[in-house]
Amino acid sequence: MTDAGALEARISKQIINAMKAHDAVRTTTLRLIKNALKNKAIEKRALLTQPEEQQALATMVKQRRDSIEQFTNGNRPELAAKEAAEIAVIEEFLPKALDEAALSVLVAEAIAEVAAACGHKPTPKEMGQIMKAVQAKLQEASLRAEGRTVSEMVKKALAG
Repeated sequence: MTDAGALEARISKQIINAMKAHDAVRTTTLRLIKNALKNKAIEKRALLTQPEEQQALATMVKQRRDSIEQFTNGNRPELAAKEAAEIAVIEEFLPKALDEAALSVLVAEAIAEVAAACGHKPTPKEMGQIMKAVQAKLQEASLRAEGRTVSEMVKKALAG
């Protein structure tokens, strides 16, 4: 069984368990995950690789975080809570998010690499190169971090 098939099988089993437990939110969210992965595979016209699956799930989490922000601003806490519950289910299938301390170490390493490559202390102009280096390190280690958090940390490091 391929990695793609393994995740899909795992989600299918979880759907059955959630249905047996009469957990409507979990069942709905798992079905959304399964459909998103299937749609991505159809769009690609091939099975998804593990990084592609993770990217699709990360996109789902990001969409829900944006929705939570909008619902909170719109004074709709019940909808924000529903989105938060969906995020919790989706994150079960993603690698563990990196904490800030470990992420700052990765950012420092990436800045050092870019500094060595360009021969001077990186400026905000090199932020794109640093972001790419950090994302590559995260992917290499099968870790994840939200892009916004990485971006803020790189900006702080370059300013300081």
